[in-house]
Amino acid sequence: MLTITKRLEFDAGHRIPQHKSQCRNLHGHRYALEITLEGEPIDDPESSDHGMLMDFTDVKALAKDHLVDLWDHAFLVHDGDTLIRNLLAQIPGHKTVVLNRVPTAENLVAIAFEILDPLYTERFGNHLKLRRLRLYETPTSWADCDRK
Repeated sequence: MLTITKRLEFDAGHRIPQHKSQCRNLHGHRYALEITLEGEPIDDPESSDHGMLMDFTDVKALAKDHLVDLWDHAFLVHDGDTLIRNLLAQIPGHKTVVLNRVPTAENLVAIAFEILDPLYTERFGNHLKLRRLRLYETPTSWADCDRK
């Protein structure tokens, strides 16, 4: 099996409500998401993707349409963080994404894996699957979610 990885970046705000440090405050990050796919190269001389696992443009388009564009320049908030949810609701047209988990790097990468996994799996009959997502919260801090 071979792997390919595509990196996308987006900006988003969040807070960790019960955290002991400054992360309990509203703040934002320049996130980077690395999408690693595993499979065999497409063996169809008639296909424009011949010799590829998946065209990088298509990897990017799926991630942007289903995750990155939704989270980019949004505030990612836990559904239990009613104080901030109510505050953000007062801002007309505010881009808020309500999540069922506290928006830690670990939870965000797990949510992202759940969203993206079915989009890449077995698309071309070349055993393609999402192998790993890596979400950088800072250049030196990240969380991984790997296929079990």
